[in-house]
Amino acid sequence: MKAVLSTRRARGFAGPLLALVLVALTVWTVWGAGAPRAAAATGVSTIADALRRDPVYVDPAAAAQLSPADARALERQIEDADKPLFIAVLPAGYPTAGLFSDLRTATGVTGLYAVRLGDRFDARADSSVLPRTAVRNLVGSVDGASDAKTQLSDFTDRALTRMGGSAPASWGAPGGGGGISSSALIVAGAVLAAGGAGAYTLVRRSRRRRAEEQRAALERLRVVVDEDITAFGEELDRLDFHPAEAGADDAMRADYERALDAYEQAKTAMAAAARPEDVRAVTGALEDGRFSLASLAARREGGPLPERRPPCFFDPRHGPSVADAAWTPPGGATREVPVCAADATRLADGRDPVIREVDSDYGRRPYWEAGPAYGPWAGGYFGGGILPGLLVGTMLGSMMAAPSYAAGYGAGYGDFGGGDFGGGF
Repeated sequence: MKAVLSTRRARGFAGPLLALVLVALTVWTVWGAGAPRAAAATGVSTIADALRRDPVYVDPAAAAQLSPADARALERQIEDADKPLFIAVLPAGYPTAGLFSDLRTATGVTGLYAVRLGDRFDARADSSVLPRTAVRNLVGSVDGASDAKTQLSDFTDRALTRMGGSAPASWGAPGGGGGISSSALIVAGAVLAAGGAGAYTLVRRSRRRRAEEQRAALERLRVVVDEDITAFGEELDRLDFHPAEAGADDAMRADYERALDAYEQAKTAMAAAARPEDVRAVTGALEDGRFSLASLAARREGGPLPERRPPCFFDPRHGPSVADAAWTPPGGATREVPVCAADATRLADGRDPVIREVDSDYGRRPYWEAGPAYGPWAGGYFGGGILPGLLVGTMLGSMMAAPSYAAGYGAGYGDFGGGDFGGGF
């Protein structure tokens, strides 16, 4: 823990470059590795206070489970990823009643909390960081680990690529214990001067490659989203409604204004999009706009207002769904999907629905078979709660469940229901 604190102090001398900080950390590890970790009480407030300063807490009574060097390695990995992952290693006899809820409350930081308690392991997360199902899957994936180091390392590797959120600012705050000797700073400075340029070059190269991948994914999405925006604009052009027409009331005019606002919002959001995940705001606005048009149509016809439902699964441009229908993708399991009236009729007659196809590396394919870049596009239309069940067994569904998807396009994506802290193991 002292090694990480020393890194933060060095940050003030070396500037914001993460790669340079890592070099300084290596130097301080040599100087401070022998410093004993201060004894800590096992109260939840003490653990929470430690986690607000560092991502990994090892209770003195559980020190045999994870060495200081292994704990520092996990800390560095979590801090480098800038994710709110908190790990506590506690003795086997630690009371579990309300542990997660109490720890989350005492820490006060939205994140993913993992606890190794003797040879038992569990985790909880805020739903905005990682959905409950994903947390359960992550915990299950490391259940068979033989020791704490392997289990926590594997969990950290997998969690960091799937979770959203950002590390708390308190991790980078100065103070909080442990000073740095002037000798250590002098040596760190010398090493920084010698190795900083090379490390900076590697960081820049990685960032450039990442930026190029995101630009390519965004450009592929742009074609599809522009088609959606154009289609919605054409719907507005075809709309036979004027706010001043006979029979128009305030509710109709409000629906119409919301549809127009959604159209402008979608265009503005797409023009400002810099990353693939920014597309969610665009398709979310279009979904809102089409529901407003459906509400306007119902008011004008004197019928009941439509239920707020997700758009048609087969092509969101079809508008809000009117029912759920059984559908079986090729080679997949049958599931209920929301469908528009026209596709519901086709399915009932044994015909194929009208499916939205997009460009992929394999030619024109249904959007759910076209690759991970279309995840944010679909997420804006359907939201987090419904999408996983719809996509089970499809290419996009499989990619969304894989760490590589979350690392590439899923940051902040997939707020799938619960995930709040239930307490206990």
